[in-house]
This record gives sequence, C-alpha cells and structure tokens, in this order.
Amino acid sequence: MSYAKSRVSALRSAALSLAAALSLGLTGTAQAADENVMVVFDGSNSMWGQIDGTAKIEIARGVMENLLGDWTEDRKVGLMAYGHRQRGDCSDIETLVAPGADTRAAILDRINAITPTGKTPLTDAIEQAATELSYTDTPATVVLISDGLESCERDPCALADTLESRGVAFTAHVVGFGLGADQDSGSLSCIAERTGGQYIQAANADELGRALGAISTAVAAAPEPEPVPEPEPELPAVTLTAPDSALAGSSFRIGWDPTLDPGDYVTIVPVGTPEGDYAGYVRVRDKSEADFRAPADTGLYELRYMTSKGGKVLGSTPIEITEPQVTVSGPETALAGSTIPVAWTGAVHGQDYITIVPMGADEGSHGDYTRVRDAAEGNLQAPADTGMYEIRYVLDEGKRTMASQPIEITAPEVTVSGPESALAGSSFTVAWTGAVHGQDYVTIVPMGADEGSHGDYTRVRDAAEGNLQAPADTGMYEIRYVLDEGKRTMASQPIEITAPEVTLSAQDKLRAGDALRVEWAGAVHPQDYITLVPMGTPDGDHAEYFRVRDGSSHDITAPDQPGLYELRYMLNEGRRVMARHTVEILAADAPLSSGASLSAPDSAAAGSQIEVGWSVDSTSADQRITLARADQAIFTWLSATKVDGPPPLSITLPDEPGSYELRFLDVTNQSVLARKVLVVE
Repeated sequence: MSYAKSRVSALRSAALSLAAALSLGLTGTAQAADENVMVVFDGSNSMWGQIDGTAKIEIARGVMENLLGDWTEDRKVGLMAYGHRQRGDCSDIETLVAPGADTRAAILDRINAITPTGKTPLTDAIEQAATELSYTDTPATVVLISDGLESCERDPCALADTLESRGVAFTAHVVGFGLGADQDSGSLSCIAERTGGQYIQAANADELGRALGAISTAVAAAPEPEPVPEPEPELPAVTLTAPDSALAGSSFRIGWDPTLDPGDYVTIVPVGTPEGDYAGYVRVRDKSEADFRAPADTGLYELRYMTSKGGKVLGSTPIEITEPQVTVSGPETALAGSTIPVAWTGAVHGQDYITIVPMGADEGSHGDYTRVRDAAEGNLQAPADTGMYEIRYVLDEGKRTMASQPIEITAPEVTVSGPESALAGSSFTVAWTGAVHGQDYVTIVPMGADEGSHGDYTRVRDAAEGNLQAPADTGMYEIRYVLDEGKRTMASQPIEITAPEVTLSAQDKLRAGDALRVEWAGAVHPQDYITLVPMGTPDGDHAEYFRVRDGSSHDITAPDQPGLYELRYMLNEGRRVMARHTVEILAADAPLSSGASLSAPDSAAAGSQIEVGWSVDSTSADQRITLARADQAIFTWLSATKVDGPPPLSITLPDEPGSYELRFLDVTNQSVLARKVLVVE
C-alpha cells in the first residue's frame, strides 16, 4: 500500500474515532435532550500547517465530516468560527450556523468553505458561544477544535472559572492537535478541566484516534451517584473568656476553648441579637486568644463563638461597654492654613484620631487629622477658610466623637512682592512676609487665573524669598502666595512678562561634517538651549542641542545630510523659539566660497610644489591660505601662509597621498572664505 493511501486510511480512522467519541459522549447523559451544543472551529492562518504532509484544515474537515451523527437529531447544534475572514483582527468571530434542529448539512457546508486567515481569539469565541447558548439558564456544551493557543491577550482559564460558576450544567470539551513543541497546552486543557469536560491532544492521525477513543469512554461513562451525606456530628460547646466590661472603642483580650475550625469566628453583638447575625469579628485561625475591638456605642453586649458554616453559636459570654473619659484641647484661635498644636487625655485606642471640622459638622466628618498612637499631643493644619470650627477626638471604631473644643480660624496677614516686569523664560526673585506654613507656595499664573491654579512655584519653607521662572508667553500675570491647605490665595502682585531680545548668528553655508560656530546674545536663562533642526521642523521639537549656560558661543558639528537647516534659540520654559538663523549644509565634497575664491590644480604628485592663486572681496588683519587633510577641523592645518601680498603662492605638498584641502581663512573673523579639494597622488 502506498504512503498516500495509508495516510488517507489513518485520517479516515481518526475521523471515525472522533465522531464515535463525541457522538457517544454527547448522547450518554441524562440531560442530552435539553442540551444545546456549539462547535467552535479554528479558522486561523496556522491551520495551513501540515501534519505528515496533510494540512491541518484538511484533517479537521475530515473529522468534521464524520462528527455530526445521530446525536444532532435531539439537540440544537450550531457552528462558530474565528480567524477565518481577516488577518490580525481579534474580533473576527462569527456564528456561521445558529443553534437549531437539523443543522448537520449546513454545518458541514460552512466548514468546507472556511479559508484559514487570521488570529486565534479562542477565549472571546468560547465566551460568545456560551452566551449564545444561554448558558446561565439552560445546559450548554461547547466543543472547541483548535490547533493553537490564545493570541489575543485574554486568559482562557479565568473565563472557564467564570463559565463554570455562573452556568447551568456548562461543559467545554477541547480538541488540540498539531501543537508546536514549545507551546504550553495548559491554557487549552484548563478550559475543559475547570468545566468538567475532557481535553484531548494529538500530534498525528494515529494519536488522534487513540486519544478520541479514550475520551469517548470517559464521556460515555454514566456518572456515579452522589454519596448520601453522613449526618453532621454534634459540635462541642466552646468556652469564651473576656473582661466583664470594656471602654467603647477600646481593644481588649478574649480567649476561647476549644478551637474547632480555623474559619470559625468570634463576634460581638448587642444582647438579644438573633442567632446568625454578627457585627465586628475576628477569625479564630489556629489560635486560642486574640485582641478584640469594642463597639463605639455603650450598653450590654454578648461575645459569641460562631461556626464558619451555618453561623451556629457554640458559646457566648456577656460584656458591658462603658463610656470612656476623654478630653481634647487646643488654642482658641489659629491662622488659616497654619499648624495647630493639640493635646488629649484618656486615649482609648491608638487608631483613634484628632481632627478639625466646621462647627456642627456631621458625625464622622473629618478635615486634617492626626492619629493618637501612644502620644498625648500632635499637630493639625488649619483650614484655608476662616470661621468657627471644632477640634474633635474621634473613635476609630464607629467614628464617634468623644470630646471636642471650639476654635476660630482667622485670616493671616501675608504679603508677596516681586519685580513689575520680567523677561519671558527668565528667573526672577520673589519675597514674602507673614508666611503661614512651610508647605505654602509662591507661584506665577496668568492674571485672573482660577483659584488653585499654579505655574512655576517655590515652597516658602522657612525662607523669606525665592526664585520663579517666568512663563514663555508674554502678557500680564500674577505672583500669588497660596496656602497649601485649601489652595487659597492669601496675597498677590501683578507682573508683566515681556519678550526678550535674543540674537543668534552663525555661518550661512558650510559643508556636512564641518564645525559650525554658533554665537548668541541676550540669553534669558542658563537652561535655555540652542538646537539645529531641518527646516520646517515644528517649533518645540529638537535634534542635538546644547545649553547656553553662561556662555556666548559654542561649536557644533554640521549634520551629514545636506539641506536647509535652522538654528533655534529655545527657552527652556515653554520650549518657545526666541531666535532663528538659517544654515545651508552642502555635501562634504562640495566647493564652498564665501567672499573669496581659490585657483589650484585638482591633483598633483606627492612632495611636489604647486602654485595657488586667489581673489578676495575684502581684507582683514589676519587672512591665511592653509593646507589641511580633508578630515581636519576648519581652523587646524598642516601648513599655513599669511596673505600679505599678491598671488600666486607656492605650497609644497605632503609626501603621503590622499585627499587634502586648500582653505582661505579669515582668522580675525573666524570664517571660511573659500575651500578647494586637492588630491595628492
């Protein structure tokens, strides 16, 4: 028998095995007639992969041709596919055949027409299939046939947990075949394992047949009857120990014996509370005693030991919750936003707190607060708004106020000052008096800005002056002293931000890779920077750059790419362009002349002498003709001759062949007037 014939025979055998397995599995349950089934078919691009020379899509089609047997007659069966229409689309999921009666022929027709194309959103597909089967109301089964793992960033195992917990007899069976050696099948098998289904996997046709035979037996097996539960044993009584009384909100020690189950708990409830109800509680774990928090309200209570299952009371003991004697004190007045010293006596629990609230505020309200811990005093920050307030001692348990004292919050007398005007982006000095709190701050904002707005700012700390950086945009602004508490403005002064006069200069034209000297005047801030960008680059973008610091000139290297560029002086504040200069970058070997010209041979022998002629538009104190290697910086050379007479000039060439350059330099003005490439042979 030829290999091709044996391969077809094996595939047909595997197909029949799968048909038998699923047919038997789906008809072997009592709920079969009520069960709806959705087959979810993998139409992803990986289905074109081959197993022993046959595409996986063909293997799957062969299986499906024999899958839909007699069991479809008493069920509503549908077909869903994913990844069969579009590349890279995680939403490519489609119900090809809606669940219904007599759908076998339609399902087979649609499967034969599927062309594997896209991704593997199998989790979304299972979820949509379950929803379409009304899995929360009726028994539902999903059969997933896939050759790969989830590729759309969802967790199929988590979905399986959700479907199992919410569904009415929901089951998912998963068939995985042709998975790669590096693929972890756990994210497929968990779908079946967590919903009571079966997972089968095969690497070739023979393995597929054997695996489906095993699952056929497992699915077809009648479920064993659930064992009759044995009657629960009578639980022993538990003895609880606790003090006869405790202060409201306090912590006290309790004990119990024996400990029956780590999940059991001890709770405290008012005397007469129905069994099963509970309030605050602690789990017994594996202990026999614990700290317990008393309720905030006084009265007669009962501690109860309750079972975690059923909430049965196995022991109880009474306890009286009494009123603590607490006091709280502080100043009669304080400045808005200032630090207020407060003190207390009779602290009940370390998590209780002292707070400041408007006079008559609702119980449980709080403003700034401090925990009492094991201290007897602390600090609060006064509100920003003036008026009558209360300092309160509040129980952490129940948020009940145990003591209070009135306090009046008054307006502080604060001043702030600064210059009448400042340059955009510059640093300027501000000063203040009457500082309220170290975390208050001085800021600059547009005139009339909303309360609480801020631009650049400085904290007042324990100083009386500081620096702000002016905005990039010109116009009228305000310097404000703002309380950190409530962000309330306590003082302000107008300031006009004006445009600085910045100039920027450099060569207009140079060759790629040459040094470009940049000069500027009117620098605004040391953190401002100068950048060279291609012409048309949006303002605010930058390429290589340097900070102006306290300098006035800087050398940069011209880009390698010829074209029009723009030097920009940028404010660090707001990234605003304050000055521009256009620079043309020529090719590295381009001739360059600016105010002079050079005449000399294009090439000459090594060690020979050549004559160099020139013409120049203007003279200066120090003009030189230099000979340099082509890669040397502009103002470095192998030889240089000062121009102090008429041309021509004799120059001896180097002994080493290579590319060189003749340059006419204006050393006085640090500019290149002319250049000429010379090849030494």
